[in-house]
Amino acid sequence: MSVAGNPLEFPKIPPQEYRQRWQCVQALMTDQALDLLIAYGDDRATFGAAHIRWLANVPVHFEPLCVLLPPAGSPVLLSGAESDEYARLIGEIPDVRVLREFTHPDEDYPFSTIQSLTEIITACGIDPAGVKRVGLAGRGLMGADLLAVFQKSLPEAVWLDVEPAMCCLRSVKTAAELEVIRFSYHIAEIGLLAAVDAISPRITERQVAAEAEAAMRRAGAEGTGIDTIVASGSNTRPILARSTFRPIENDVLLTVAPRYEGYHAAIGRLVLVGNPSPEVRRALEVAIRAQQACHQALRPGVEGRQVEAVGRRVVEEAGLGSYFLYSGIHSVGVIEFEPPIFGPSSSEMIQEDMVLSVDIPMFNASWGGLRVEDGYRITATGCERLEEVPHWFEK
Repeated sequence: MSVAGNPLEFPKIPPQEYRQRWQCVQALMTDQALDLLIAYGDDRATFGAAHIRWLANVPVHFEPLCVLLPPAGSPVLLSGAESDEYARLIGEIPDVRVLREFTHPDEDYPFSTIQSLTEIITACGIDPAGVKRVGLAGRGLMGADLLAVFQKSLPEAVWLDVEPAMCCLRSVKTAAELEVIRFSYHIAEIGLLAAVDAISPRITERQVAAEAEAAMRRAGAEGTGIDTIVASGSNTRPILARSTFRPIENDVLLTVAPRYEGYHAAIGRLVLVGNPSPEVRRALEVAIRAQQACHQALRPGVEGRQVEAVGRRVVEEAGLGSYFLYSGIHSVGVIEFEPPIFGPSSSEMIQEDMVLSVDIPMFNASWGGLRVEDGYRITATGCERLEEVPHWFEK
């Protein structure tokens, strides 16, 4: 892997891999006897673009996009009138059609060919009346009006939620995906260390976040999977803190999650500043022990909740279990925290070539909050840690 400052060799997903993904989805369609599959995406930063990025390699922005997959042959990408040429330029689906429902109602597009869903399906050689079973991925993102229009366009069809099945197709990563994700963790290391270097009593949380994000952009990030978290003092207490104009106080919580080529990494640390309380020091020591215990337990062929329970038990035995507020292990990919998620209620199995984030959380405590989060690739016999950032920082 290239070192920052030297000429970079940026890994990418090869075009042929997208064709293989379409074939995997079409195999799923065969298994579920689907006549059509529609995958919806929008520009909600955390999870909105997942299906579109995975199937078409188009970053969704401003207008929604849909991938329309027939049982055989190539997919069609549905866009608004301001996204179609961009999608053709950079995406992996050459057939891009402008869908009427994705155009702005107050805007005129005199030189665009704008069609309804029924017209597009018919133009693709599919008889809408013959479509009896439609799989829909991303249904939870869609507004009620758009869903109603889609359903009216195919009145004879039964609509089936294929979101879990589509997410399952992404759970085990290819060799190309692993290289892209590994590079994303390299970027995350750079961002987190830049944030640590920037921390001082006279700087604000938002300035620290700016240093982290600038460093990650220079290293190749296209954005972030979640907003960069820089939280200090009492601002560390909530799970989802955001940076403010607060000057840095004791105990700075950092979480960086860069997005590179559509894929993510996530690293979380607590940086001790000044004279932190004994409670905070002890909590951090416990969280690091829990992270290391999960690291040792990660391997394929076991239920993920068994590994999560190892870390949770370390925290509980230290009397801090009431601060472990969410599932401690989740997958990482085109969503920063995508399925499968391995919490106490999950029976999902860990598999080789999954990429998992182990996130040991302690939040809503009287002394504040923290997380120690690392990423791992599951190997044939155990796991590979994807970054080498120290667990303990003190300034």
